[in-house]
Amino acid sequence: MDDQSKTRKATEIQINTGDEMSRGRYSNSMMVSHSADEFVLDWLLTSPNGAHLVSRIIVSPAHIKRIINALKENLDNYEKRFGDVREISVGDQKFH
Repeated sequence: MDDQSKTRKATEIQINTGDEMSRGRYSNSMMVSHSADEFVLDWLLTSPNGAHLVSRIIVSPAHIKRIINALKENLDNYEKRFGDVREISVGDQKFH
């Protein structure tokens, strides 16, 4: 087992949650705002009926940096395995 695998295994935690939260939420859009002390991430579902707030997460600047680094690392791993992700511009996201 390599050092990275050992580190990951040592930091695993058990997360307890109710059924509603376990199902997760789908979001196809988001808005980000910030102050000097915190970042606010609004996860949205954009549908023909308009945008609906799915979840709001408020984090510290230090934590948003860790989130960005974790997402970047995971996206890099995903693209190595499955190929490049094609970015869709806002204008391409139309409902028919």
